[in-house]
Amino acid sequence: MSSPPTAPPQPPVTTPDGEPPHRRGPLGTALAFLRNTWRGLTSMRTALVLLFLLALAALPGALLPQRSLNAFLVDDFYADHPTAAPIVEVLGGFEVFASPWFAAIYLLLMISLVGCVLPRSLEYWRGMRQPPVATPRNLARLPHHAAADTTEEPDAALARARGLLRGWRRTERSEPGGVRTISAEKGFLRETGNLVFHLSLIGILLGLAGGKMYGYEGDVIVRADGSEFCNSSILGYDTFRAGLRVDGTNLNEFCVRVDRFAGTWLPNGQPATFGADVAYQSGADLRSGVTSWRPERIAVNHPLRTDGDRVYLTGYGYAPEFTVTWPDGQSRSSDIQWRPVDTSGSQLSEGATKFERPGVEDPEQRRTTQIAVTGTFAPTGAIGPDGELVSVHPDLRAPTADVNVMLGDLGIDDGRGQSIFTVDQQKIDSGELRTVAEDRMGIGDTVRLPDGTTVRFDGVTPWVNLQVGHDPGQLWVLGAAIVMVGGLALSLSIKRRRFWVRVHPSGDGSRIELGGLARTDRAGYGEEFDRLADDLLAPTDKKDG
Repeated sequence: MSSPPTAPPQPPVTTPDGEPPHRRGPLGTALAFLRNTWRGLTSMRTALVLLFLLALAALPGALLPQRSLNAFLVDDFYADHPTAAPIVEVLGGFEVFASPWFAAIYLLLMISLVGCVLPRSLEYWRGMRQPPVATPRNLARLPHHAAADTTEEPDAALARARGLLRGWRRTERSEPGGVRTISAEKGFLRETGNLVFHLSLIGILLGLAGGKMYGYEGDVIVRADGSEFCNSSILGYDTFRAGLRVDGTNLNEFCVRVDRFAGTWLPNGQPATFGADVAYQSGADLRSGVTSWRPERIAVNHPLRTDGDRVYLTGYGYAPEFTVTWPDGQSRSSDIQWRPVDTSGSQLSEGATKFERPGVEDPEQRRTTQIAVTGTFAPTGAIGPDGELVSVHPDLRAPTADVNVMLGDLGIDDGRGQSIFTVDQQKIDSGELRTVAEDRMGIGDTVRLPDGTTVRFDGVTPWVNLQVGHDPGQLWVLGAAIVMVGGLALSLSIKRRRFWVRVHPSGDGSRIELGGLARTDRAGYGEEFDRLADDLLAPTDKKDG
């Protein structure tokens, strides 16, 4: 039995110089890996994929409540979905646009776009500065061509061609045999548009990054009864989100006074319009000691703009006013805002208005005699199917409150921060805070506690939620976006085309050859070429084309 044939030995691999190939070391392998990674990251395909991923990653931010926009809705999500909420929290679903994974996608997209756009911009820049290419040897192979013999001298034919090609970028060259050529090109603004578009895209990215680094945003609730808010410190805000380069000092100084909340609603309770009549003093007014206020109206999509800051009206609600009168005749009044809890827009609200008994010096007695008026408030109260208080309209038509008066230790002296909208549940569970009275109250109604203390429902004051935003990159982004649209319009509307003229001297005149080529889109160039050819070859007869 014969053995199977063996393959002939292969010659060793060598370089063109006959030397064995140099094996890549660890450093060369690492550099090659980094080079290939950079090429892949800065490709247009990768940029498009990252752009799609960024849009996909932003979907949870639109579908889930965001703590930076409305922390109350996040609390409601926890109440409605106690199992899923912690998982969403761990994944960053309530802070999507501040999560590490969203920032990673955004950063990779910026690197990819910059690495992709800069080389293209350099290529467009070089293309703008290059002279028209030399005349091809065989013009008859071009999509548009024509030729004719004429009795005109070569210099006269060239002079006429120069006149017809006025406004074109052109270069004249000489060829053997006395042949003269003109290379002309038009539509270089298309490359300018491409260059402007790509550079403006980088400008937008830089503007967005600068706005995030040096900008800030804060929310504050202000009662619409002439109360004021001054942008002098982050301590005046309820929530404050600072950029990476903002430490909360040196804020733009201005003051806003909210005089009145003005809203109109449809018969079914849907809002038609709502706004706030305010007055403000800018930083220049405050520094110069001006005491007068400038009137302004803030409405949806119509913010107050002052000193580079924007003040938006993002929400409204009501602050019920209660007066507590103790048996010794002393009384205290308070109108703390209650937060809306009904997402249907009826402005059904919950809250806690807290009081300390005046004139009590004993710490233990002061701690155990604190009062909280908690419960539910409806601007237009009605009775629900189970006897509960509901609101059938967001306007103040029949203000009603279901109050739960609690007595005991509110935890005010514990040194721990607590929400103005709720009482400490641990105090209730431990028995340090207990309910002593419950009632449904309209304006002017009074409820009496067992020790003779009375709680009166005095009225309601509207409040508004103001959002202050400072974005130093906003104008930069706007300007870059306008320039980018202009560059895009240039690149899409202008067609780049080329035109060549070759003049051969002959015994009784000259022979003229013409050629044309549209670099991007041939649509519409045929008519222009035919018009130029008719003018250049008239009154001669065209031989071909």
